Amino acid sequence: MGQTIEKSRAPTGELAIRTLAMPADTNQAGDIFGGWLLSQMDIAGGITASKRAGGRVATVAVDAMTFHRPVYVGDVVCCYAGIGRVGTTSITIHVEAWVIRQQGTEPILVTEGDYTFVALTADGRPRPVTGQAL
Repeated sequence: MGQTIEKSRAPTGELAIRTLAMPADTNQAGDIFGGWLLSQMDIAGGITASKRAGGRVATVAVDAMTFHRPVYVGDVVCCYAGIGRVGTTSITIHVEAWVIRQQGTEPILVTEGDYTFVALTADGRPRPVTGQAL
């Protein structure tokens, strides 16, 4: 599934969220549903983008998603997010999802992708990114 990942690679970016994959998050085959994982990654990216933008943001694009390995019930899912590009009103965040298996201690990269967010005013219009670089 996906490309081979070097075992020596470590997560990049800051840990934005950590959660547990539960039975309610599975698809019809009993595997963790890809959409659930993408939403966790979107939350992690949104937290990071909001911090950098200095306020409200909204997801406008998801690009370059790569699923490397499956996620199983009981895995601890850790999403790391790092700022890729800052434009006038938008921010691209690279998000990596890593898991720690029930009997494991080493994190395993399962999914990564780029999420683009736009900074918004209180009434939902694009605004300049005003936060400080992290």
